[in-house]
Amino acid sequence: MPADIASLEELREYVHQTLCEKNDFEVGAFEITERYLVRKGAPCGIYFCLHGPRSVKLTAIWETDRNTILFYGSTGERVYKTELKQAPALAKAA
Repeated sequence: MPADIASLEELREYVHQTLCEKNDFEVGAFEITERYLVRKGAPCGIYFCLHGPRSVKLTAIWETDRNTILFYGSTGERVYKTELKQAPALAKAA
């Protein structure tokens, strides 16, 4: 069932919570960073990276074209996928 996410803030919270829950991390205990992905000068998604213990990095990518979030484990394998009902508005990348 597609996730109902209406804003970028809800998207950030969902990604952070999902990365933590799927890897048995305490939500809020580790820093998460993000970077806008740009294609031909226009934003096309967001790359999220959760910086866990012992240099573990867990990532997720929100693709605006397919309106999906792809979650990746610490070794780079895709471990989970979420479809969104509708895409939150993506502001122009600075």
